[in-house]
Amino acid sequence: MKLSAPRRVLARATAVLTLALVMATGSTGLLPGTEAYAAPVTLGSFGFSGDDGDWISGGQSYAYSTASQDSLNISANSDNSRVALSVDGANGDWWYLDLAAPSGTPLAPGTYTGATRYPFNEPTEPGLSLSGNGRGCNTLTGNFTISDVEFGPQGSVEKLDATFEQHCEGGTTAARGEVHINNDSTPPDGLDLGLAVALEGTASTLNGKATLHGTVSCTKPVQVAVSGDVTQVKKQNLIRGSYSTSVSCAPGAPVAWTATAVPTGSVPFQRGDVEVEARATATDPDYAHPVTVSETVAVRLRRD
Repeated sequence: MKLSAPRRVLARATAVLTLALVMATGSTGLLPGTEAYAAPVTLGSFGFSGDDGDWISGGQSYAYSTASQDSLNISANSDNSRVALSVDGANGDWWYLDLAAPSGTPLAPGTYTGATRYPFNEPTEPGLSLSGNGRGCNTLTGNFTISDVEFGPQGSVEKLDATFEQHCEGGTTAARGEVHINNDSTPPDGLDLGLAVALEGTASTLNGKATLHGTVSCTKPVQVAVSGDVTQVKKQNLIRGSYSTSVSCAPGAPVAWTATAVPTGSVPFQRGDVEVEARATATDPDYAHPVTVSETVAVRLRRD
């Protein structure tokens, strides 16, 4: 079987992280999706307390750490302008903290004043949001200080030391907290797909369909969807058809695929050359991001 040379695409995609904000009114808002890998924190702590009358804290103090078996996850967006921390306490508490630099500039050590609620902050303003346990601000003002921050690959955050102060609904009462992260975990590589189309196929004399085949390869176990279009010109007739199939792929060796294209008109596919456009698509299991590789080749059909 002759195959076209596979075209490999290394897609360093990152998982989509969507955080839910629960408003003070009880309604729920969703933060825009951010391509990032939310890495479990290996060593870190998060805590905050609030004034009497502060809506978020209820005037109480909260403290969480990996040493206390609390679960902390952190990620950055693609330009390192925002970090997102999620906390699942061993006692059932849950909190989200977002810190964002203005105008998409990378977060760096320094004090960010005039922060407003992320993600609804203006591009020229820093963004801040502490929410959780069913509580969040509709509007907020505040500030935060980054003492140290180090970013890694794939939207990972290797180190973060920061403090923050948040006021809900223009009030004078505030929640104040700090986060300390020392994360030595490395995010997994992105999914790499390979696609090859055999340079020979068949044209059925019985039903006029064209049958194609080839292989796909992958660096992670995934379900790969293979689809595309077949075009042939015969005696001034333009013959077209589409095909699709799905195969289970595992790393280590190419996996064969076979698909059949049905002509859209009354003229069947015939012996001779056709142009085959092929696409292979799979979802990266670590980043929930689609990865696609494509190939366009000339295939010779023989009678079947």
